[in-house]
Amino acid sequence: MSVIPFRVGQGLAFHRLIADPARPLLIGGVEIPGSYALAGHSDADVLLHALADALLGAIGKGDIGEFFPDNDPTLKNMDSRRIITFALDAVREAGYAVGNADVILIGEKPKFTPHKPAIRASLAELLGVTPEQIACKATTTEKMGALGRSEGLGCTVVVSLIAVAVPAPDR
Repeated sequence: MSVIPFRVGQGLAFHRLIADPARPLLIGGVEIPGSYALAGHSDADVLLHALADALLGAIGKGDIGEFFPDNDPTLKNMDSRRIITFALDAVREAGYAVGNADVILIGEKPKFTPHKPAIRASLAELLGVTPEQIACKATTTEKMGALGRSEGLGCTVVVSLIAVAVPAPDR
């Protein structure tokens, strides 16, 4: 069985932005202060959802909705770091390690620039890499569309995986 030396995956996620001071706004495992939150069945961490889809996609395992359905009451308000742990376990089982991750947050509010170092550090810790292996960028839609009206946030992530071991053959 031949091993592909590297793989690439991409993830994309969106969540509605709501005003709810009782619910934390979590981005990349970091709580962003303010009165905004993201609506969702889990903790709605849009970055971690896109990241998990990128990791799973890189190894051909589908998307997080297949493993963490939003109609499962046991997953209500689940910490999205659990999804990342699941995805990373699958990546390691397939014989890969994370090479890097490139993240783009999309939305008008809140402003992410002051939070980028904390988000990079959080992602590096979650993925077991250095902060230099994480790119964290943000953009707006120049006030166009639902994201431009601050109705939601989006995130896109691209990851590279590097082969570290030969996976066991399927039997």
